[in-house]
Amino acid sequence: MANPDLIVPTTCRLSTRLSIQWLPEPVGEETTDTLVMSVNGWYLDLRMKKTGGMDWAIAGQRIVESQHPVKVSFTHELDSHNAFESADCGTFEPLSPGVDKETGSMANYDLPGAPEMEYVEIWKELSFREGPEGPLKGISWVLESDDEVVEEEGEVLVTKTFLGRIWGTYLALQQTQLHRRQKDSSGNWIVSKSGHDVSAKREEWASGWSTTVVYGEAGELLPSMTEIEGQENGPWTVPGEKVTVEGKKYIVRAFEEIQ
Repeated sequence: MANPDLIVPTTCRLSTRLSIQWLPEPVGEETTDTLVMSVNGWYLDLRMKKTGGMDWAIAGQRIVESQHPVKVSFTHELDSHNAFESADCGTFEPLSPGVDKETGSMANYDLPGAPEMEYVEIWKELSFREGPEGPLKGISWVLESDDEVVEEEGEVLVTKTFLGRIWGTYLALQQTQLHRRQKDSSGNWIVSKSGHDVSAKREEWASGWSTTVVYGEAGELLPSMTEIEGQENGPWTVPGEKVTVEGKKYIVRAFEEIQ
């Protein structure tokens, strides 16, 4: 069970970061407003600087590697730091109810050259915000843009978009990526990626959907829950199915409804 308010199991989780420590330095003051949402193995992670601007935005798969101890890998299908080839792996340890310590190693983008360093992060689980469905029930999902695969060598621009909702919280992340495709000596496709800045939108429900974060050139144009609400049925409920949002096709990566 991932939410203390629920009496039924859920595959979803909302969390925020309380602190990060780059070893061997001491724990510093949290400088971001971070929201991570995950639904049944897929996640969106938006970290905005408290002083303004984006610290990091990533999205992809959340893969549990082991349970004892809990080790989780995160793929980067969208990444504002362009670390598409990395799959961060963190080890999680509960400190108190709803609070976890994560340890591992990853690039420190606050330093020149972004060196790989060991870190300790403290995460706090958030209760799900009530949405339009009412108290103690709601809809959650993750959509990934259905980007056409070109079966030929060369370069192609892809507008990678992830949309995610857990009850009364919604995130949209978008990044224009350049994909370079070529075949290796065995005839297998190799794809390398480079990406531009990420645009983001965050909305919360409070008797209606309101925007709390808009960032980037495409931020205002990203889909809003005011347009999506009411569509979330039929193929939306089946992972792997395709749906259309504001004229763009998406793959349903995860879906959950608690009634």
